[in-house]
Amino acid sequence: MALFKKKSEKNNLQSGLEKTKESIFKKLSRAVAGKSKINDDFLDNLEEILISSDVGVDTTVKIIERLENRAAKDKFFGLQELNKLLKEEISALLSENEVNTGEYNWEAKSKNPYVIMVVGVNGVGKTTTIGKLAWKFKNEGKKVILGAADTFRAAAVEQLEIWAKRIDVPIIKQKTGADPASVAFDTLNSAKANNIDIVIIDTAGRLHNKISLMNELTKVKRVMQKIIPDAPHEILLVLDGSTGQNAFEQAKQFTKATEVNALAVTKLDGTAKGGVVIGISDQFKIPVKYIGVGEQKEDLQIFNKDRFVDSLFN
Repeated sequence: MALFKKKSEKNNLQSGLEKTKESIFKKLSRAVAGKSKINDDFLDNLEEILISSDVGVDTTVKIIERLENRAAKDKFFGLQELNKLLKEEISALLSENEVNTGEYNWEAKSKNPYVIMVVGVNGVGKTTTIGKLAWKFKNEGKKVILGAADTFRAAAVEQLEIWAKRIDVPIIKQKTGADPASVAFDTLNSAKANNIDIVIIDTAGRLHNKISLMNELTKVKRVMQKIIPDAPHEILLVLDGSTGQNAFEQAKQFTKATEVNALAVTKLDGTAKGGVVIGISDQFKIPVKYIGVGEQKEDLQIFNKDRFVDSLFN
């Protein structure tokens, strides 16, 4: 059964990254045409290809430098060889940054419950990610509860309620405009009383440069710690991969404002900017734990660097 599951996830990943893969391959094919070795002209073209795929300037420079070092000792003959080199160097880069989580890391499973606070701006797929994540954990046999602490928008609470009903998990909510910290407090109390394994707290998704939002996140954390001293155990930042460089900016602002220790990059199936995962992984040194490659519940996948790079360059 696990074998079929891994095959299905791999197929979903390959189809979800198809636009990025197609864009990179077309550009690489043109750059390689008529060339038999890596030279400055080719590297300039490659730099443009990687940056246009939103790998990011700093990460692109690292990859180019690695290829230059390889080119000094390895001969380059065509697209197939280039794909192999790129695959090897990008995998090595991600490995050095320790962004491969493999299966979900339950080092804190002794926590009871394990608390995840989800942050991110409106429109990135935050609430949908929470629903898919809750479904994933429930399928693994965990007892899950949701906390609708994005009380700023009525639609946010309603959307989370829809997900809670769809996947049949409990949800704690209050009226629109209620104190988000109060919702988090009630959710954790309920979780402890009902022997819940995992708590997922939604938070308001107003603009990431608003100081009031950041103060609100701090307050939510402080109130949760009255019940569970080391909560939240995970602060998951959700980023929309299709926004490219804007996702970098959001990551920069949120990591300055709160202790983000996990990332989810969504909407990769609708964009040719899938390279943003590589750049974000490299630049922020925070694990990309999840990537979204489609609309279905199972299309939120644990990020596996080897499988990701394979899907782009095979």
